[in-house]
Amino acid sequence: MRRALTSLLAALLVSAIGLTACGRKGPLERPPAARAANAQEAEAGKPGAPNRPFILDRLLQ
Repeated sequence: MRRALTSLLAALLVSAIGLTACGRKGPLERPPAARAANAQEAEAGKPGAPNRPFILDRLLQ
């Protein structure tokens, strides 16, 4: 029983360490399609989506 628990904890630790290494380091980037859409909106002079209040805005401020 103790050996199975130790093996399980070791497997969880290894998988957690492996998952933390996934991804890219650096600032967030928009997808290329979003950049192209924003450029087209800027050229057309169309405003983006209106800024609507969100229920959690008061908590985040």
